[in-house]
Amino acid sequence: MSEARREEFDVGGGVQLVADVLGDGDRGVVLLAHGGGQTRHSWSGTARRLASEGWQTVAVDLRGHGESSWAADGDYGIDRFATDLVEIGGRFSDRPHLIGASLGGLAGLVAESSVAPGAFDSLTLVDIVPRTDPSGVAKVMGFMNASLEEGFESLEAAADAITAYLPHRPRPTDLSGLNKNLRRGEDGRYRWHWDPRFATGVRRGRDGHDVDALEDRTTAITIPVHLIRGRLSELVTREAAEAFVSKLPNARLTDVAGAAHMIAGDRNDVFAAAVIAFLSALDG
Repeated sequence: MSEARREEFDVGGGVQLVADVLGDGDRGVVLLAHGGGQTRHSWSGTARRLASEGWQTVAVDLRGHGESSWAADGDYGIDRFATDLVEIGGRFSDRPHLIGASLGGLAGLVAESSVAPGAFDSLTLVDIVPRTDPSGVAKVMGFMNASLEEGFESLEAAADAITAYLPHRPRPTDLSGLNKNLRRGEDGRYRWHWDPRFATGVRRGRDGHDVDALEDRTTAITIPVHLIRGRLSELVTREAAEAFVSKLPNARLTDVAGAAHMIAGDRNDVFAAAVIAFLSALDG
């Protein structure tokens, strides 16, 4: 398999989104949108697996993340993320399948329920529903905001923080991969590879977020929807997942054992297999 090629998408407002494109796309295009505070590299294993099965994968750094532009106006509202995904999806001759983790999945829900219904061929939501557990959200936001300004003195210190947050996941022995999620400042300290204003925007967005309205709108989504939940998830309870799927006319649920909120990182083998099974069924 050839190496991924780097592409950029101009989504307006001076924002360029960077993506890794892999595969020839005989079976269609799969757009991969990561969670808040992550980068496109969180999809590396999944993208390779999908590309080997015949899909073209487009793993994008969302605005304010990774190598993509930071928004000059600080606009990190969920509608803006949704519009960005619709903009990218519209660049392809056929509608892409969207796989979105957490923030990326929520943006997909907003896109399909209000911004541009029918923009995608299917929607895979990775551990996200409109109504998430408040305590889980607080835990995630607490981790994202910890060391936001001061950063870490070394990759080892960053790895220690991740291990404390994800005790179920073995601490990596090779820390070189962390360089893709951290940026080193002029002061020599490592900070997360995203715009600090994103965290402020998320808090502001959640305060004004009408969950009931979003839940009502999502019931109108008719494209195939696949909710993949981590059985150890701190954000999505089993009850919330089942309730969400039951309200959609064309939805299914997969529950992944041994995985928490970041399923692709916890159990990528099982996660990728579930995605492939879902997309393959749509081919038939």
